[in-house]
Amino acid sequence: AALAAEIGPPGGYAASAVLPELAAAARDRLAADGVPAEEITVTGGALDGIERLLAAHLRPGDAVAVEDPGWANLLDLVAALGLRAIGVPVDEEGPTEPGVRAALAAGARALVVTSRAQNPTGAAVSAGRADALRTLLAGRADLLLIEDDHAAELARVPLHPLAGVTPAWAFVRSVSKPYGPDLRLAVLAGDEATVARVAGRARVGAGWVSTVLQRLVLALWRDPDAADLVRRAGESYERRRDGLVEALAAHGVSAHGRTGINVWIPVPDETLAVTALRDAGWSVAPGAPHRIAAGPGVRITVSSLDQADLDPLAGAVARALRPTATGFTA
Repeated sequence: AALAAEIGPPGGYAASAVLPELAAAARDRLAADGVPAEEITVTGGALDGIERLLAAHLRPGDAVAVEDPGWANLLDLVAALGLRAIGVPVDEEGPTEPGVRAALAAGARALVVTSRAQNPTGAAVSAGRADALRTLLAGRADLLLIEDDHAAELARVPLHPLAGVTPAWAFVRSVSKPYGPDLRLAVLAGDEATVARVAGRARVGAGWVSTVLQRLVLALWRDPDAADLVRRAGESYERRRDGLVEALAAHGVSAHGRTGINVWIPVPDETLAVTALRDAGWSVAPGAPHRIAAGPGVRITVSSLDQADLDPLAGAVARALRPTATGFTA
């Protein structure tokens, strides 16, 4: 009722799928980051948008280039759609240029790139890497380019988009990370045909993303207190993530976590590391669900950690990677 009094009543079956006010605000926010957003729609979150994009452009058996290690849910989605995943190695600056080149040579019909806060490694596409990938991908009419900027306002590094370098492209920005997982909404910009395919397919399925939800997101975007809270949350995650990487380094453990809420730690054996940390009272995620050909590792998410936890956890990780005895508990 409060939203309706402020912005207007919710829409109905005949209403536009995207509120004009939300679309205008989204265009402004994307344009500020260098993303062309003349054509825009909304989906029920980033993964929903990516699923609709892949389903609209590809057919079972087609190959999709994905980051390796990468987002476990995306790997599951690719398999569920009957597509083939081709792993692209990732470093601190995003997908490597030789890796993308090899995936294209292997017949990839789509490429999914995480712009910032890559899950699980924390990689972010740098200006130099973006330039190299734009040169490599320029004009590729046989490739659908998808960029996932799920961290959005929480990311603490500049965005270096690839948007528009290929004829078929889409840039997806979720509101779930900065504003809450239950806000199932993502903004999707792209070329005219790609956006029309996604919006048209949604129209004969779910129909549209609730305008009540759209109005709530718009209200959050317009609220300076909410923006300040997101800014402070991003700073807090950054302190804890950087602090954990530094604490691990002090214990002689190499880790990756340039942006976002995750730290990726290469390990000799995932099972031993996860079990040893469990027995020491720490829960970490095994790397296997995140990788195709990448080496083993574990993922630590800092969102539930306090500053006081960082050094004890780093010490526990170091001991887990250099166990002095065998015989973990069942």
